[in-house]
Amino acid sequence: MRLHRVMTLGLAGLMAATVGTTVVQAEPGGCLKYGAAGAVGGHLANHAVLGATAGCVTGMYRRHEYRKEARNKAKLYDQEHPGAKGTYEQKATAYDVEHSTAPGSTTAPSNAQPGSAQPQQPASPQGEEHL
Repeated sequence: MRLHRVMTLGLAGLMAATVGTTVVQAEPGGCLKYGAAGAVGGHLANHAVLGATAGCVTGMYRRHEYRKEARNKAKLYDQEHPGAKGTYEQKATAYDVEHSTAPGSTTAPSNAQPGSAQPQQPASPQGEEHL
């Protein structure tokens, strides 16, 4: 029984390390990747099938949300560049590069507006204190 538990924990650690290193992909993992991680987690709680099902659903939802955001960014890119060619993923990447948006956001940061910089006060000399 003890050997089985050690093997299970070792497999769970290996799966966690594998899932953690593949997160840097452009598109999030789908049913297989999240389902496998859910199965390992569910196995530790004696609910492997339930964990795999929940992981699969989570993976499909995350991929759906990623693709929906990419299509929205591609639509914005098409508005700015009529007649641009390429897939919606390429256009979404181009939109991100042009607008330097944060991941998960389809709007440009508010401080990136031209001419919106606040005028800066001249620096006071060292040691001078204003009350």
